[in-house]
Amino acid sequence: MPKIHQLHSELTIQTDLETAWDFIRSPKNLDLITPDDMVFEIVSDLPEEMHEGLLVEYRVGIPMIGEQTWLSEIKHIRERHSFVDEQLVGPYKLWFHYHEISKVEDGVRFVDHIKYIMPFGPFGAIARAIYVKKELNRIFDYRTEAMNRHFG
Repeated sequence: MPKIHQLHSELTIQTDLETAWDFIRSPKNLDLITPDDMVFEIVSDLPEEMHEGLLVEYRVGIPMIGEQTWLSEIKHIRERHSFVDEQLVGPYKLWFHYHEISKVEDGVRFVDHIKYIMPFGPFGAIARAIYVKKELNRIFDYRTEAMNRHFG
């Protein structure tokens, strides 16, 4: 059975729930929270707001592999609370990303919880150990900085 890895990120921003939801429900804002040095392009025509079943196609650059298509489906939207994006096609064997926001005393807490499985068996495990885990942490560190700038 392949190993299911997890990534968890939390961030509290001084804003209100409505403003936070307006930001995360727009798929176009993904560009704002993605590192500039990352090969990442949204290929799909995107609506102003996500909806159940929305398919979002990206091109992502993967070292030593090149550019690859990533197709995600938006699921399980709970207005002003949470949604899931799940990879249908892409670099991972499994990618399940649960996004949640909640009102807290000092603003709004953004929570990302990701479950993923690397492809390629033992080769994927090596790639994760030497690159993928660090890169995912770097991407989410950048998102924290970008969100602080945006809402600051």
